[in-house]
Amino acid sequence: MGQRRGRHAHAPGNRGLRTVLRLLPALLVIGGAAYEYSTPAGFAGSPLFSAAPLVAAPFFSMRATILAGVASIAAIVAVHLRFTNDFGSDIVTEMVTVATVCLLACFINRIVRHSSEQLASARHIAEAAQRAVLPAPPGRTGGLDVAVRYEAAQAGAFIGGDLYAVQDTPHGVRVVVGDVRGKGMGAVSAVAVVIGAFREAAEQEGSLENVARRLERALAREGTRRSGVDDFEGFTTAVLAEFPYGAGLVRVLNRGHPEPLLLHGDGTLRMLGPGEAALPLGLSALGSWPDRATEEAFPAGATLLLYTDGLSEARDAHGVFYDPADRLSGRRFSGPEELLAEVAEEVREHTGGGARDDMALLAVRRP
Repeated sequence: MGQRRGRHAHAPGNRGLRTVLRLLPALLVIGGAAYEYSTPAGFAGSPLFSAAPLVAAPFFSMRATILAGVASIAAIVAVHLRFTNDFGSDIVTEMVTVATVCLLACFINRIVRHSSEQLASARHIAEAAQRAVLPAPPGRTGGLDVAVRYEAAQAGAFIGGDLYAVQDTPHGVRVVVGDVRGKGMGAVSAVAVVIGAFREAAEQEGSLENVARRLERALAREGTRRSGVDDFEGFTTAVLAEFPYGAGLVRVLNRGHPEPLLLHGDGTLRMLGPGEAALPLGLSALGSWPDRATEEAFPAGATLLLYTDGLSEARDAHGVFYDPADRLSGRRFSGPEELLAEVAEEVREHTGGGARDDMALLAVRRP
């Protein structure tokens, strides 16, 4: 089960603003009519009447924009025929002015609608790409309960440099969580390379160490094809985990990534630090250290939480980091989905909805 969402909320203030926008064209027409009626000859309400279709243009349909213009002209006619009996050249000029502005508003409406359709199409493409690159794993994989969550820092964003994957293999359930340096399509390309290499290597390689080497080689090949600064500085932090079938343990291999958290059913918590520090993937040119996976007991009721630095580096208004180990220690959760939902909500509260980095979360629980 997986969730992807941007960091935005429909606050009461936003709902009130939308209500005002819906009513504003009608209020402008009514205000223009009242101004025409209450002022002496020579004072025209055309600015208010003209504003009605202009306000409607970017927020409403073409039909609503035309109706706002027609209502404005109708109000001018009604006021002067019903109350003033004055229908001179000034009134005709005012009507022509409002009609001209209404035509301009219709043109604006068409441009805005076209741009909105293009934006919606781009969003659908990005969301489809996200689902293709980061498909949500089954909620139950290899006898384990699995949940993932992707929280985008930018409202409406669907794709970025954070990654996760879950693979049920002959060697057990294997997972990876990582964070590609950089943004944009270059990062997305690297994400696709890492995940593709992981899925293939996880099936074929007998150890996590060999899986990590395959990922390293895949990124090295990709680096020769990429242009720009990433050719020389690109890297990916990653943590891999393996859950052998029926063994009640977990193996973890860390390549420069935030340390996973092991939450036991009684609320106790451990950070699974690497036995030996290792460079992120893609930095083999700077030096090489032998990969060594650490092994930990993973009893029934235990949950392993893997995450990107969007969680551990989330700051509040005073610059204080969110500390997942401190926040989760001593707490119990009914399942991995509930754990991730609670963590995501706490991060939103901690940052005030203003997180600066994407956040990928993956939780695996032995039921």
